[in-house]
Amino acid sequence: MLFSQLQFWVFFAGVFALYAVLPHRAQNRMLLVASYIFYGAWDWRFLGLIAFSTLVDYLVGARMGAENDPRRRKLLLSVSLLTNLGLLGVFKYLGFFVDSFVALSNAVGLPADPVVLGIVLPVGISFYTFQTLSYTIDIYRRDLKPCRDFLDFALFVAFFPQLVAGPIERARNLLPEIAQPRQLHWDAIGRGAVLCLVGLIKKIVIADAISPGVDAVYGNPNATGAEIIVATWLFAIQIYCDFSGYTDIARGVAKMLGFGLMRNFAQPYFATNPQEFWHRWHISLSTWLRDYLYISLGGNRGGRWHTYRNLMLTMVLGGFWHGAAWNFVLWGFYQGMLLSLHRALTGRRKGSKEGRRHGLGELLLRIATVALFFQVVCYGWLLFRAQSFEQIVTFTGRILTLNPADFGALAMPSVPVPALAGMLALLAWDLGTEARGNVRFYASWPLPFRAALYAVAIYLLAFGATTTPSAFIYFQF
Repeated sequence: MLFSQLQFWVFFAGVFALYAVLPHRAQNRMLLVASYIFYGAWDWRFLGLIAFSTLVDYLVGARMGAENDPRRRKLLLSVSLLTNLGLLGVFKYLGFFVDSFVALSNAVGLPADPVVLGIVLPVGISFYTFQTLSYTIDIYRRDLKPCRDFLDFALFVAFFPQLVAGPIERARNLLPEIAQPRQLHWDAIGRGAVLCLVGLIKKIVIADAISPGVDAVYGNPNATGAEIIVATWLFAIQIYCDFSGYTDIARGVAKMLGFGLMRNFAQPYFATNPQEFWHRWHISLSTWLRDYLYISLGGNRGGRWHTYRNLMLTMVLGGFWHGAAWNFVLWGFYQGMLLSLHRALTGRRKGSKEGRRHGLGELLLRIATVALFFQVVCYGWLLFRAQSFEQIVTFTGRILTLNPADFGALAMPSVPVPALAGMLALLAWDLGTEARGNVRFYASWPLPFRAALYAVAIYLLAFGATTTPSAFIYFQF
């Protein structure tokens, strides 16, 4: 079930109706059943996989919480790591490693026949794997006590709004919300509905409408440098609207049920440097990588070269998390290089200057810096979107040898008028959020202005939606 399909909203209406009349413990049990129905609708065969991962981490967490012997605690953590990363490795990366080995063997003159494994990637496995790992690692670090109720823990793992594409929640945040009684409030329902509306506009009015034009350029071996640049700009908008749109809907649905999921995006294209960008983009993943990988590797302890090594390893592995393909590894390397270079140039100063008041000159400088850094981000998206290493080399070469006259003869990718209107509306929304530092900046507006805002949003959704909604991009990860 896609959030952008009527089928999901019929499902959610049924869930919400039951939720409204059930007491707390029954609400949790019903949500667990609903979450398994939601996940089973993708492929019922993977229900056993998520149930097995849930059972292992629950038992490991319970035993680890009662154990004081450091060696046994480390052994128990190893069981969780090997189980979860082993399942992720088999289902997501085994085919990649086999294909890479075959290609390498053939390259050095040792012919090898490719092996067809036919392994289907379970939707959302990367997200719920990281979510359950954060639980056992936090218990190991004694930052969290084990959950006593197995069914509550199972709901933490499988909670349907954020199950298949995040945000990657932490047990110390979500488990208390599951354990405590919740009540429905009209204010939370209204705020959740607005988030869902914004998310749907991002997805089906903007992202799905942009997708065909981007696909056409990246599927054209004869694309010019100008076409590649414009298509990559559009892909930057597409992936932002697609992924942040999913997060908005997930947070909105959860908020209507009384849960507060973490914010996953904070106007990332207003960043002026790579550090600030990763404070704003896919926040649940970037903080997970920081807390459980970068710090575990040593963080910024041990000197600058150790810091650069740790940054590179963290981002390369973060790129590999996105997909079993070399372009994701290269994208991760690129991000690690940017972060290392930025750290070398700025030292330990924070890259973000949130809340600072700007004079006109500083404001113009910031605008120019944002525009310039957006181009740096977009080259990363070219690495991310490319279909092969050969395409990366070809497209990079055409950008570097760009003839400015190509922009005059540019055949613009087709972007429907509603999508353009949606992009302008989204820009205004993000500018308002950035300026006020609050996603609910509109709440203080007089009622007629708020009513006009909602009317425009509903009009865009009603008349600008594409007729063939596509799966969210991050479902493949």
